[in-house]
Amino acid sequence: MARHPVHVTLRAREDVPLLRAGDAFVAVRGALKRGSKDWFRVAEFSVQNDHVHLLVEADSRLALIRGVQGLAVRIAKAINRELGRRGPVWASRYHARRLATPAEVRAALVYVLLNFCKHLGAPPGIDPCSSGRWFDGWAGIPPPSEVSPLPEPRTWLLKIGWRLAGGPIHFSEAPVRPARPGPRHPAHAA
Repeated sequence: MARHPVHVTLRAREDVPLLRAGDAFVAVRGALKRGSKDWFRVAEFSVQNDHVHLLVEADSRLALIRGVQGLAVRIAKAINRELGRRGPVWASRYHARRLATPAEVRAALVYVLLNFCKHLGAPPGIDPCSSGRWFDGWAGIPPPSEVSPLPEPRTWLLKIGWRLAGGPIHFSEAPVRPARPGPRHPAHAA
């Protein structure tokens, strides 16, 4: 795992308010900013109405499991605290897919950062409920001047490799699931 990023999806229960809305998004974003450790890092994210997509790096399989579980708990507690609710937030276990090639990582970046176009029918652009504002790989847009609250990626695939599989990402690219799914690592979440 240490050399490969992982695409993680957390799906909310039906009774949880929309994750992109006001206070819920503020809670999720705050938890994501504080969710990285030295051994587990959130590199990119997007928050949709009923789920969260993450691109993470972990130093081992155990670090991935513990990191995602801890992050899921942190987000759930933040949502419940911010919205004055109790109970579970996540509908099921999380889903994780290891990304092993530059093409898989690039496709995952497009999928995560432009996912709101697919789910909300939004016009092409930077999703305000994602890490897209700090992403430095957009085509035709200068690198962001604001420093990302997320840690710098450490894997070659997330730092450099994805760029070799098609270059900068255009807003016109459609988010589609990668053709070749990698291994999944389900584990319990909060």
